[in-house]
Amino acid sequence: MTHSLASLARTSWRPAVGGIALLAVMSCSNETKSAKVAASGPGTVAVAPAPPAVSPPAPGTEAAPALTTGTATKDTSMFTIPLKTLSGKPTSLAAFDGKALLLVNVASKCGLTPQYATLEALQDEYAAKGFTVVGFPCNQFGGQEPGSPEQIAEFCSATYGVTFPMMEKVEVNGAGRHPIYKELTGLADGAGYKGDIRWNFEKFVVSADRKTITRFKPQTTPDDPAVIAAIKAALPK
Repeated sequence: MTHSLASLARTSWRPAVGGIALLAVMSCSNETKSAKVAASGPGTVAVAPAPPAVSPPAPGTEAAPALTTGTATKDTSMFTIPLKTLSGKPTSLAAFDGKALLLVNVASKCGLTPQYATLEALQDEYAAKGFTVVGFPCNQFGGQEPGSPEQIAEFCSATYGVTFPMMEKVEVNGAGRHPIYKELTGLADGAGYKGDIRWNFEKFVVSADRKTITRFKPQTTPDDPAVIAAIKAALPK
C-alpha cells in the first residue's frame, strides 16, 4: 500500500495533516520453502524455514484503495534520524537525498535470505536511475542474524556480491525498536496490515521526492511485479 508521507505526520514530531492516502499495491506470494544458502568456499550454511505466507483477506472485506494525495518535505524528521553504517560510520537517510529507496530488514540465516540476490539485481538495474536498496540487519526473528558487523559484511559480499549500503544491526520491533522503524511500522500494506515487522525481508519503497512509501510483506519477492512498479514510480522524475 502506498502512503503519502504527510500521513506519517501524526505522532510526536509530526504536524497533523488530514487523511491517510493509500494505494494497495502489495502482491501476495506463495509460501516460501526453507532453503540452504551457499556460503563462500566449501560447505553450506543451513537456514531456518521462513514463516508461512499470510492468507489474503476474505472476499468482500478488502479495504478500498485510494489515490495518494498528500505531500511531504524531503527534510521530514524520518530522513534525518541518526543511523550508523555497518562499519560504524554516522549517517542518515538524508545521505540518499534525491534517490528512491528500498528499505529492508535482512538476515543471513533465513529461508528468505536468497532474496539478497534479487535485491542486488535491483541495485544493478536501477542504481544509475536514482535508486538504492538500504539493508538493516536484524536478529529478532529466530536469531537468524547473529554475526558481527564484519561477519555480516563478509557473508553478504562473498555469497551474494552485495554492493548496496548496509546499516548497523537494529531492532525493528519491541521496546528497542529503531526510530525509523517506529515510523515505518505505522504504515499499512496492500492488505491493510500495519504494526510490527512480521519477519526478515519486509520491504518499504520510498519515493525519491519523499512523498510516498509503499509497504510489502516479507514473502513478496523483490522482483514481484508490484515491487517493480513501485520502484519505477518512485524513481526521480
